[in-house]
Amino acid sequence: MFGTLASGELETARLRRDLGFSCGGIRMEGENMTQKLVVGYALTPKKKKSFLQPKLEVLARRKGICFVPIDLNRPLSEQGPFDIVLHKLLGKEWQDVIEDYQKKHQEVTVLDPPGAIQRIHNRQSMLQGLADLNLSDCSGSIFVPKQMVVLKDSASSADRAIEAGLKFPLVAKPLWIDGTAKSHQLFLAYDRRSLAELDPPLVLQEFVNHGGVMFKVFVVGDTIKVVRRFSLPNISNCEKAKVDGVFQFPRVSSAAASVDNADLDPSVAELPPKPFLEALAKELRILLGLRLFNIDMIREHGSKNVFYVIDINYFPGYAKMPDYEQVFVDFFHDMAQAKQKKRHCK
Repeated sequence: MFGTLASGELETARLRRDLGFSCGGIRMEGENMTQKLVVGYALTPKKKKSFLQPKLEVLARRKGICFVPIDLNRPLSEQGPFDIVLHKLLGKEWQDVIEDYQKKHQEVTVLDPPGAIQRIHNRQSMLQGLADLNLSDCSGSIFVPKQMVVLKDSASSADRAIEAGLKFPLVAKPLWIDGTAKSHQLFLAYDRRSLAELDPPLVLQEFVNHGGVMFKVFVVGDTIKVVRRFSLPNISNCEKAKVDGVFQFPRVSSAAASVDNADLDPSVAELPPKPFLEALAKELRILLGLRLFNIDMIREHGSKNVFYVIDINYFPGYAKMPDYEQVFVDFFHDMAQAKQKKRHCK
């Protein structure tokens, strides 16, 4: 039996037809008569499903932007030509492929350089240098929680954590981000003995009270968007004295964790100042060498604008960012215009 299309799918199909939706012959109708930008993409099936939504493809086509899948079974240099290569694949083999391609095709923009991505796949190197960012006169200050790395023997790590000046409770995170669910598992260790229950390698990070709200700052080139998510509640001194053990806590990245409709204290829920976020994103783009990432940050409870960056993610789940489709279309369109301008200047 043949299935039927839902109304939304019918609308998408109609738009695809009206816009001449085919990447093979690059046929354009309506607003654009010639192809401006070809984006080759190498994404996992999960990332492709969440990112390449029909609305994004339709809006992109209207601006002359075409998404073409990269065949991983063929040499990359034999495919294209591409203006941009958009990728999020793990593994040394792919890293070697994309680095070699970058050297041979310097006219192609690779989003983003694999070496820069590798840095934030390691939670030890991820936050290095953030405390030294130049954010003066930006109505806010940025810090990184005290942290240390445990490569082996987590049972003896308690002494080293205390020697390093860390205070319980401690947030424990896997050292490596490898795309698996396990690499995003977070634990809260209340005492010395509980550290023995954790599997290294991991990062121990001092817990900072922040009113139970986290800010996810999405960065797409020069554009930033912020969403608020529920996080762990404050931990009182009384609770620290009474509670022991280690507890896993849920991820807070899902839309279900949104606080937008919650009745919260304005001092907790207020978004970070826009000039501060713009300056932070600009400095991080330079420091990290990335254009597509998000920052997980918290406001220290009781402060006005003292913030801590606790995590950075490359090419995050942008579908959770408001109007991500239009943001990316504008991002790619600006790239196309810059490329045309550069050609005319030669």
